Amino acid sequence: MNNKTLEWIKKLTAIPSPTGNTSEIIGMIKKELTALGYEANTNNKGSLLITVKGKNHQNQRFVTAHVDTLGAMVRAIKPDGRLKMDLIGGFRYNAIEGEYCTIHTASGKTYTGTILMHQTSVHVYKEAGTAERNQTNMEIRIDEKVQSKEETQQLGIEVGDFISFDPRTEITKSGFIKSRHLDDKVSVAILLNLLEKLVEDNIELPYTTHFLISNNEEIGYGGNSNISEKVTEYLAVDMGAIGDDQQTDEYSVSICVKDGSGPYHYQLRKQLTKLCEENHIPYQLDIYPYYGSDASAAMKAGADVRHALVGAGIDASHAYERTHYSSIKATEQLVESYLLQAMIE
Repeated sequence: MNNKTLEWIKKLTAIPSPTGNTSEIIGMIKKELTALGYEANTNNKGSLLITVKGKNHQNQRFVTAHVDTLGAMVRAIKPDGRLKMDLIGGFRYNAIEGEYCTIHTASGKTYTGTILMHQTSVHVYKEAGTAERNQTNMEIRIDEKVQSKEETQQLGIEVGDFISFDPRTEITKSGFIKSRHLDDKVSVAILLNLLEKLVEDNIELPYTTHFLISNNEEIGYGGNSNISEKVTEYLAVDMGAIGDDQQTDEYSVSICVKDGSGPYHYQLRKQLTKLCEENHIPYQLDIYPYYGSDASAAMKAGADVRHALVGAGIDASHAYERTHYSSIKATEQLVESYLLQAMIE
């Protein structure tokens, strides 16, 4: 990993992109890649596809990382002018309690706010600590002088407006990166840095490779279309989940052997493991029990490919996340080694 990857992470996390509202960040990435000489095209779903021609055009690879993140929508405007939310993506309300947020109106105006329990004040509510964190009890306090539904509507806020969570990205002197939305903007940063490196070092890939910046992964689909019939291997670059019974850590690349959809391709997984061992890349093999990737979504959609999933180890996934630069470096090394390696037979 180099400083360019870290700069990409900071740049990407600074742009709100909850699933369903990703056009700004996709547009930025497209502009950057076009400046490097790539032809980057958006599909009808709004994902970005970049095809890099290789020596072999008959057998091709497909690599994805997703730029969409967790978020919310305005579910209702309450009588006191505060907002009820509906969540986008798989997470719990307690993971966003106390977080700053931005409401994005259809007109383009934005307003800031804070996500709180309705029963927050311990001086008023006996159940402040015990009340369930759910859609009924949690709300957004808007940073505007509103005290009624009508006053909030006069701001231009309506049901269906997107809500993004402040990332609070910080890179520590000890090498940790802590931020919301490291899932999966770390992986997008890795792919963008590699695409830049291919141009700068004039590297020709052994196989034509399609890079898809997916924008619907957090709701279960993204990289399951636009797959050429010539594609033989599909690599999803996402996050490695850390927790009890997990081997994944913040200092190595995680190679998924199975997630909620079932096992990943055994021979391709073994090739990735071999690449780590040959190149002295620290790695862990792991099962993610409550997880699905764009690669698994592609398999469910009927793609006839060998599929694999790798990623940096992310602590506290779908909350305020953290990883270490050494895990990002290991992931970057593995993805680059894979792209330059011959396919399995």
